Amino acid sequence: QVQLVEPGGGLVQTGGSLRLSCVATGRFYSVTDRTWYRQPPGKQRELVANITSGGSTNYADFVKGRFTISRDNAKNTVYLQMNTLSPEDTAVYYCTAEIFVLYQGRSTYWGQGTQVTVSS
Repeated sequence: QVQLVEPGGGLVQTGGSLRLSCVATGRFYSVTDRTWYRQPPGKQRELVANITSGGSTNYADFVKGRFTISRDNAKNTVYLQMNTLSPEDTAVYYCTAEIFVLYQGRSTYWGQGTQVTVSS
């Protein structure tokens, strides 16, 4: 059974940093695009950053220059390094992965979400 596990998250002060991780576990053939989303309180979910299997990245304007997405393919893990955090970054952060499972094809899997709270 394929799962995305998101340890990390937590409480940090304004201006601080935090690194999120998301590891894909289970039996699968390949993992391609990895994406981080977030859902601030009372708001809709929004895309934060994306990284392809080749390492190309894309960021939402509101995190450019502050957040960095990276991946370790050997560990099936994607990271989100978040710097210069502000209270507006408070949200539940979700990771996704495009995963190809033998005999099942490719599907999008979601992590359980992790709470990030930035205090002022």
